[in-house]
This record gives sequence, structure tokens and C-alpha cells, in this order.
Amino acid sequence: MKYFGRVLTAMVTPFDDNLNVDYDRAGLLAKRLADNGSDGIVVSGTTGESPTLTVEEKINLYKTVCKAVPEGTSVIAGTGSYDTRASIELTKEAEEAGVDGIMLVVPYYNRPTQEGLYYHFSEIASSTKLPIIIYNVPSRTSLSIDPKTVGRLSKIDNIAAIKEASNDVEKITEMKSICPDDFIFYSGNDSFILPMLSLGGHGVISVASHIAGNEIQDMISSFINNDVKKAWEMNLKLFPLFRAIFLLSNPIPVKKALNLTGFDVGGVRPPLLSSMGEKELGALRDALKILGR
Repeated sequence: MKYFGRVLTAMVTPFDDNLNVDYDRAGLLAKRLADNGSDGIVVSGTTGESPTLTVEEKINLYKTVCKAVPEGTSVIAGTGSYDTRASIELTKEAEEAGVDGIMLVVPYYNRPTQEGLYYHFSEIASSTKLPIIIYNVPSRTSLSIDPKTVGRLSKIDNIAAIKEASNDVEKITEMKSICPDDFIFYSGNDSFILPMLSLGGHGVISVASHIAGNEIQDMISSFINNDVKKAWEMNLKLFPLFRAIFLLSNPIPVKKALNLTGFDVGGVRPPLLSSMGEKELGALRDALKILGR
């Protein structure tokens, strides 16, 4: 099974002035991320504004990013939704487009039972040969997958990892205790990277890596190589950025950060709006200044 890496970037979707997908810019951004600390790229996840992308746009983005990144860079397609059948269909399209894996969010809005969650993920897994990352983000889905359900799913050959965004130490510890040793745990929040690593986690699916991919990669490497003091110091330096990019709904701040640093990715699609208040914008500028951006 393909190794995805330690730092995966949940990539924004660049738009032009009319909020159409800018595929050329998407290709350039994917390569830029791969050249600056990202082992892999997650396409059409939350940060990529998946709720407002059409199926055709998602498929074209998968193809664009696969062509753009250098050999060895993982491409993971966000293909999950609250519709099992639609998720299976999009997963098949992603596999045909040449991606290395898929990420499946815990279904939102319709609130299935834990048995329903098991059915959802296992059915999608049986429809593809691609490795799968489960994405648990209860702050957005209003539903959390239980550790025991993750434990059952982790026994399925191609369910390889979880992106855990709950920051729940006890829950992560329980999952770690019942999942196979080769089942990978990614932090779903940049501010939780070091705690996740200390719990036996592997890395992060990051938003801040758009701006500081090399620094995040270095921080993780320092921790893995037992230079905990350096990792701690880097975390303190990065923390203002980790906080600033989530002061408003993701990806509003990170798109603004990219635009401020000279890489234009356009705005966001409604109902999100690109405007930021002076307080939030000031915090973002200060965080960029700390990092020399």
C-alpha cells in the first residue's frame, strides 16, 4: 500500500475573478506545495471547498493535480459525502483519474448510527483498491465516529488511516490501543500536531502547510528524532499562524494568507465570503510577519 507521508496539505481550490476553478493555478499550487514540505496533496476536501464544487470540477482537479506534482508526491481525493452511493461513484472516478488514495469524511447532516457509519465506510472500501483515510471532524459533521467503530474498520485491508480532528486525547488513545500497528493517525488540526505525535500519531493533514510546509515538516522530523526542545520551539513560532488561519471559517483566512504572500488563489464561493475583519486580518498579518512571509 502506498505510503502517503507525514505532511499532507489539504489544498485550497484556486478560483478566477468569476469564481470559476482556475485549473492552471491549481496545478501550479500543487507543485509549489510539493516543492515546499508537502509529501502529499488532498484535493477537494473541506479546505478545497468541496461542498460548492461540482462532480465535474472535482474530477478535473484530481486529474490536474496528478499531472502537476512530481513523482513520489501522494494525491488523495476527497470523495466522501453523506450519500454512500454517490461517494462510491466519485471514488471510482477518482481511481480512474489516477489518484493514490481517497479521504472519506464522516457523513454529515443525516446522522447515521455507528453501524450505519461502519456500513458506509466498508461499502466504499469494497468498491475500490485505493487506500482510504477516514476523516473525523465532529465540529463540522455534528457526529463523531466511535473508537470501536474505527477499530472494526481498521481491520479492512485498504482502510489505512484516520484524520482525527477532535483533539480528544482519551479517544485517540483508545483508538490507538485497538487498531493495528500499521494503521496511521494524522492530526486534523495544525495546533494538535505535537500532542498527536506524542500519542503515537504519524503526521498531519494540514492547512498551515500552504504557508509553512517546510517548517512543519522540520518540526515533525525534530520530534521523531527526539529533539523535542526544537519541536516545541518551532511549535511556539508556528502557533500564531495555526490560530490565525482558523479565526474564520476555513479556507477564508488561508486563501487570504496566500494572496497576501503573492500567490493569488482568488476568493471563496458563497455562502462563504472573502472579507475579513480588521482584528482577524491583523492577526493573520502578524503571524505571517513572524515567519518572514
